[in-house]
Amino acid sequence: MLLIPAIDLKDGHCVRLKQGEMDDATVFSEEPAAMARHWLDQGARRLHLVDLNGAFAGKPKNEAAIRAICDEVGDDIPVQLGGGIRDLDTIERYLDNGISYVIIGTAAVKNPGFLHDACGAFPGHIIVGLDAKDGKVAVDGWSKLTGHDVVDLAKKYEDYGVEAVIYTDIGRDGMLSGVNVEATVRLARALRIPVIASGGIADLKDIDALCAVEAEGVSGAITGRAIYEGTLDFAAAQARADELNGGPA
Repeated sequence: MLLIPAIDLKDGHCVRLKQGEMDDATVFSEEPAAMARHWLDQGARRLHLVDLNGAFAGKPKNEAAIRAICDEVGDDIPVQLGGGIRDLDTIERYLDNGISYVIIGTAAVKNPGFLHDACGAFPGHIIVGLDAKDGKVAVDGWSKLTGHDVVDLAKKYEDYGVEAVIYTDIGRDGMLSGVNVEATVRLARALRIPVIASGGIADLKDIDALCAVEAEGVSGAITGRAIYEGTLDFAAAQARADELNGGPA
């Protein structure tokens, strides 16, 4: 089980939101590159970046901070990035700057043709992010709930050739209320590609619960508020996951 620290970027700072509310942001660091180095030193084997301003604006807004993070970690670990990615030129620029995986969320739902083209142009580098509440997908920084069923959409995107699906339960994100394991497993069982869990991790009990379903196709988990507020020790959590599931992923 790969545990992935989240670095959410707003106005060049590392923040965390509650349920995606931009007005409810807690600033944890004004030096995102230093935060990236911290998690690398703690044993992280991948980083998860979100351009929060970009997600709402529909275009990149924190590129300077993203470049600084990529420069800091170099080739040590892969970095995945989402938020405001709406065209192939942006994907190419990010990959050239050192991003390993680009996450497409809202654009995948609103413009499936773009996702299909991205998978064709950059095979192995595209992850789709599906944010859902009660099984229905949300878009535009979670501000709009669609009628799309998360499993149906994920199966379609799997056929396009996406590398993995990040599944976020938006009712739990940033709330430290526990992972929605049941919904995550339901999605993973329907797919052949890996599912990365996101939203709600609070402590080691959540890590134990996720490790118990790794064989169902849940390959990783993104953690944010818990590791910043100290309810979860990242290094101890990754060590626990490795112990439960037989070593590093």
